Amino acid sequence: MPQKTLQIAILNLMPLKQATEADFLRIFANSPLPMTIDWIKIKNHVAKNTSQEYLNTHYKNFEDIRDTPYDGFIITGAPVELLEYEAVTYWTELQEIMNWAHEHVPSTLYICWAAQAALYHFYGIPKYPLSRKMFGIFSHRVNDAAVPLVNGFDTAFYAPHSRHTEIRKADILRIPELTLLTESPEAGVHIVTARGGRDIFITGHSEYAPETLHTEYHRDLNKGLPIAMPANYYIDNDPAKGIAFQWRDDAIRLYINWLCSF
Repeated sequence: MPQKTLQIAILNLMPLKQATEADFLRIFANSPLPMTIDWIKIKNHVAKNTSQEYLNTHYKNFEDIRDTPYDGFIITGAPVELLEYEAVTYWTELQEIMNWAHEHVPSTLYICWAAQAALYHFYGIPKYPLSRKMFGIFSHRVNDAAVPLVNGFDTAFYAPHSRHTEIRKADILRIPELTLLTESPEAGVHIVTARGGRDIFITGHSEYAPETLHTEYHRDLNKGLPIAMPANYYIDNDPAKGIAFQWRDDAIRLYINWLCSF
């Protein structure tokens, strides 16, 4: 019997669209499951770092895909976390897309800012500014190893974070519908699930390529922004020794577990 081809859609809100595409394609290349991916854009948002010609060629608008029976949906992070949600120019369209995914897609992953936005939209969970950027690779623990999404994870596993805001554990625990699946002593809330795993909110960036935090670090240094060296990222905390790509296997495991849940 032929294997089903999964249909995945990714709403890419990241500024460097092609780098984000490469991140996910690299992860999904490890999956034994055949799949197709549709890249989705916000209709009325003008991208600063990607040409409109490229977007028109390779991306679809929400109205083009709303009748497509996807198995899984991903909404990426976005560099707007210091804005109030309602001040984001595409907030209304994003709310419409989140509501649609909630009703029509078996499982949706919300990543970084999108996780914060979805938890606010659906459950009223606030975000809080951090005194310094959460930036680096952090160790996490699994709170319930029986959940298939974390099947095969070690007692401690690693994931990148790059954000200026946080959601807090106490706010999550006040909502009975939410489950705090993984967390970090340093980075705090990591994976929250709802509706039996249909909604998955991830505050980190497991999909990041090895060099992404290095690029962000030097970008901010060159702009004169206050930025600390990414924690636990360089070998012996020495940039000259290179990057310790210690989250690779955990990232692959997370996404393959998600794909196998359909």
